Amino acid sequence: MSAAAGAAAGGTGAAAVPGVGRICVVTGGSRGIGFAVAADLSAAGHRVVLAARDPAALRSAAVALPGPVLAVPADLTRPDQVDALFARVEREWGPAEILVAAAGVGASAPLERTTDAIWEEQLAVNLTAPFRCLRRALPPMRAAGWGRIVVIASVAAKVGQPYVSAYTAAKHGVLGLVRSAAAELAGSGVTVNAVCPGYVDTPMTDATVAAIVARTGRTEEQARDALARMQPIGRLVRPDEVAAVVRLLVEQEALNGQGLTVDGGGVQS
Repeated sequence: MSAAAGAAAGGTGAAAVPGVGRICVVTGGSRGIGFAVAADLSAAGHRVVLAARDPAALRSAAVALPGPVLAVPADLTRPDQVDALFARVEREWGPAEILVAAAGVGASAPLERTTDAIWEEQLAVNLTAPFRCLRRALPPMRAAGWGRIVVIASVAAKVGQPYVSAYTAAKHGVLGLVRSAAAELAGSGVTVNAVCPGYVDTPMTDATVAAIVARTGRTEEQARDALARMQPIGRLVRPDEVAAVVRLLVEQEALNGQGLTVDGGGVQS
C-alpha cells in the first residue's frame, strides 16, 4: 500500500515521509475545483489533507492523488468538526501551512421565493465555514511567520446576477472577509486571497444546468451552451485553470488581499 493510500485509509503512513512540501488543507476536496486544487498541490510535492462531507467520495479522491494524502470527513458548517479537522491534521502531520477553502454550495430562486432555509445554507457553507476555517488555521501560521490562505469565491463576489441573491450575498461577504484578513495580516508572512471563477465545468455547474432545464424547458445542451457563452472565451472554465491560479497565490507573497477573477474576461477588475 502506498503512503497516499495508507493515509487515505485513516492511517498515518504519509506522516513518515520526510521533507515533503507544505501541509495543505483543502476543503471541498473530493470533487470539482477542490479536487483539482488538491491534485495540483499534490503534484507539486505538498502533503494534502482532503476535507469533505462524503467519506466515499473522499476515499475515491484520495487514491487519485500522486502524493501523501490524509482524508478527513467533516461537515464544516459544524464548529466542532472544524476544530476536529485541524486538530487531527496537527496531531498526525503538524499545523496547516496552506488552507484552500473550496467547499461551496449554490442555490437559485427568485428573491421572493428565497426561503430562510436557502439563505441560511448559503451563508453557512459559503461564508461562515470559510471564516471558521481561517480563524482556526491562522494562529499557527502567524506563529510560524508563514502561511497561505485561499478562498474559492466566485464572480458573484463582484457582480450581482438575477436569481442567486443568497449565493451572491455570501460570496460578496467572503471576499470582504478575505480583504479584511489580508489587511490585518500584511507583513506577517501570511497572505489571504480569493479566486473568483465564472462558470466552471464541475458538478455544481451540472446542478445549475439542471435547474435551468427545470425552470425554462430548455434542453441540457442549450442550458450548458448558455452558461458557456457567459464567458467571453465561449466555454466553461476548466477546474485545472482555477487550480493554476491557486498555485500562483500559494507561491507569491506579493499577492495579498486579491480576488483574482477567472472567467475568460467577463468581469474586468
